[in-house]
Amino acid sequence: MIVSQRRKLIKELLIKNKSVKVSDLVELLHVSEETIRRDLNQLEREGVAEKNYGGAVLIEEDESQFLIPPVDKRKLQYSLEKELIGKAAAQLIKEGQTIIFDAGSTTWYVGKNLPDNSNLTIITNAMNVAEECSKDETASIYLLGGKLRKNSMSLVGPQVETELQNYNADYVFLGTAGISLRHGFTSSDLYDAEMKRAMVSAGQKIIVVADHSKLQRSGLTPFCPFNQADIFITSDLADKEILKEIEKRGVEVIVVPISGDTFSS
Repeated sequence: MIVSQRRKLIKELLIKNKSVKVSDLVELLHVSEETIRRDLNQLEREGVAEKNYGGAVLIEEDESQFLIPPVDKRKLQYSLEKELIGKAAAQLIKEGQTIIFDAGSTTWYVGKNLPDNSNLTIITNAMNVAEECSKDETASIYLLGGKLRKNSMSLVGPQVETELQNYNADYVFLGTAGISLRHGFTSSDLYDAEMKRAMVSAGQKIIVVADHSKLQRSGLTPFCPFNQADIFITSDLADKEILKEIEKRGVEVIVVPISGDTFSS
């Protein structure tokens, strides 16, 4: 078993059982204690686990810090900004392409503004995105299966990640809970982060969309370092210094003007 597979399995065990023991992992994975301790060190650096005597425990999200309203309410926050970001993102899409959509309010606005009658193939774990995209009768829509997260009306879990291995999309559109100049784009939920990583692996071009407020905070765990993202789309309300730093890390930054009518048509 390669390193990435082993660490993914340890993460799944952490999420399921809330803790793991070094001795159990040694027996299960047939590797040395030193190897397991290196794995746990890496998971601790990623913010997934906290080591303790004999093993590690899952770092669960602090609900008071990362309390996220339901997706239908989030669509109403910064709605004009998200609408314009969605239009700018949708303009990148060409007829006949295959698109993967992450769950989220801003990605919903991308789906809302897709070009009509373009024979697109849409793959998503978001029920609201699938519903919105279904308004185009020429679109083929695939809804990924998994456990329903009611807050976001999205499906997550190992089944989603396995299904994504079957796809090779032209574009992947991802939302983000926050941005860390050190770690890249972040999520406030461990399950969501795993799913986003699987989406990144299934796309040729990775596009992250976010309103300006996401540059002012960082989520619990990273899902996409800057060197894996191709384009970041936000508005001119975003902190310009942070945008410059993101560009320095090799990401193309598209800034949508809020005051103008560039994307009003």
